[in-house]
Formats: sequence, C-alpha cells, structure tokens
Amino acid sequence: MAHKKGVGSSKNGRESHSKRLGIKKFGSQAVKAGNILVRQRGTVHNPGLNVGMGKDHTLYALIDGKVSFCKKAEGKSFVSVIPFEN
Repeated sequence: MAHKKGVGSSKNGRESHSKRLGIKKFGSQAVKAGNILVRQRGTVHNPGLNVGMGKDHTLYALIDGKVSFCKKAEGKSFVSVIPFEN
C-alpha cells in the first residue's frame, strides 16, 4: 500500500518570476522625465536632485538630463539627474 499521495506536482509550483531589479540607466546616460533609473528592494540607492522615489523604492527621473551617481555621508549612494546645458 502506498504511503505517499502519488501526485508529484503538489510539491512543485514555488518558482516565482524574477523581478528584473537593478540599475536601468547608468552614469552619464541621457534620460527623459519619467524614465526609471533603478529598481530596488529598500533604499540601496537614494534619490538625489531631480529624482523621485516610488512606493516600491523605484527611482525615476523628474526632468530630462544626464544621470549621475555619487556617494555622500556614511557611504550612501545617491542618484541625481543633471539638466542638459543649452
């Protein structure tokens, strides 16, 4: 007599889709307002000048310009968007 249920698929099905996290626009790359710069869990990178943060900690550009990454106090990373020079 079998001591197991015999339904092999009941133990499977835990694989989740990858969340595509990471940096989407790198330093000195041109971006338009609304472009996503970084998708992250928590504040690995913090918003700097002209950068907004969504409720899931996604950083996005508020203006057209060039991306800039820098480290400030306590080694925190900040992402800013510098406007284009006319």
